Amino acid sequence: MDALLRLQAVHTHIGAYHILHGVDLDVPRGQLTMLLGRNGAGKTTTLRSIMGLWRVSSGRVLFDGQDIGAASTPDIARRGIAYVPETMGIFSDLTVAENMTLAARAAHSQADLDAERLEWIFALFPALRKFWLHPAGLLSGGQKQMLAVARAVVEPRALLLVDEPTKGLAPAIIQNLISAFRELKGTATTILLVEQNFNFARQLGDQVAVMDNGKIVHRGAMAELAEDTELQQRLLGLSLSAHQ
Repeated sequence: MDALLRLQAVHTHIGAYHILHGVDLDVPRGQLTMLLGRNGAGKTTTLRSIMGLWRVSSGRVLFDGQDIGAASTPDIARRGIAYVPETMGIFSDLTVAENMTLAARAAHSQADLDAERLEWIFALFPALRKFWLHPAGLLSGGQKQMLAVARAVVEPRALLLVDEPTKGLAPAIIQNLISAFRELKGTATTILLVEQNFNFARQLGDQVAVMDNGKIVHRGAMAELAEDTELQQRLLGLSLSAHQ
């Protein structure tokens, strides 16, 4: 498969700590790849290394064939990569509208936002229309997560990096996110998504990579992992069936 993003033997140190130990990862173009693993396996560090928030010590990060391992985070973003961190990264004191406008590189004011794309986002996340002029800090946890994802896709992106979008959310909100990510998949947006909710992963993932101790220890189709309880137990210490 054609890989839009490829990590080759990537090592990352954070201070004195060696976190990534030669990560090899392909993210196929136009698909949703799940990045799974136990806590502390290196998943968030992988996303932050791709975005240049933590500098890789060695190895290559290739995006659309170009090495971005030494590029700055703003330059990486300008290439069409958006990042939704686990902390969501929204501005609580700004309105929903102001948060969206800041995320749109081509917009100098709310009037510059692409109206057609905004309507598409409102269809994905109706609460954002309702609270458009409200401070983002007043939103519920689920609504803040919707805003974080909406900010990332306010303009077309080639690659979306998402870190644990369902953490702490109610089942109804998680189902809403599943529907939204399915819609995003239909736009041929390439997505790399870190998740601990295995039912969420099973429903959305095309491909899966499993991390352990800073390395990729398994790659394959998400459907195959979802059907192999022995492999789930060996790789993750859990069965996906227990989370359905």
